[in-house]
Amino acid sequence: MEIRNVREHDYATIIAVLNDWWGGRSMSDMLPKLFFVHFQPSSYIVEEDGKAIAFLIGFLSQTYPGEAYIHFVGVHPDKRKDGIGRKLYERFFQDVRQKGCHTVRCITSPVNTGSIQFHTRMGFRIEAGVDPSPTYRSLHR
Repeated sequence: MEIRNVREHDYATIIAVLNDWWGGRSMSDMLPKLFFVHFQPSSYIVEEDGKAIAFLIGFLSQTYPGEAYIHFVGVHPDKRKDGIGRKLYERFFQDVRQKGCHTVRCITSPVNTGSIQFHTRMGFRIEAGVDPSPTYRSLHR
């Protein structure tokens, strides 16, 4: 298993499997190619035997120094529960900490209880009143 920074050409690989990894939900609109172009230093892909099995797209906040944001994370359904998501998050935390970030934020759907549990185990807390939308829960660590 290898974790490396994403490259522009990785977009085609990830976008081709994205909706399948989400059980057929249409998620590809939430992940434009620009993330694979402009946020390579803070975004990662995990490969096993030359195939993508996970990715994390994140960036440093340009508005709030000391904060970073995880925009999108995916793990192949057959590889979930193998600790790959945790490894990606830990890599992101380490890299952004070296750049002076002390807070990491992300959002998830309130119906995605598995995601909320994962983030809670990773040290995130739900932020009340940050995003009143019923669609997402804002979390920070």
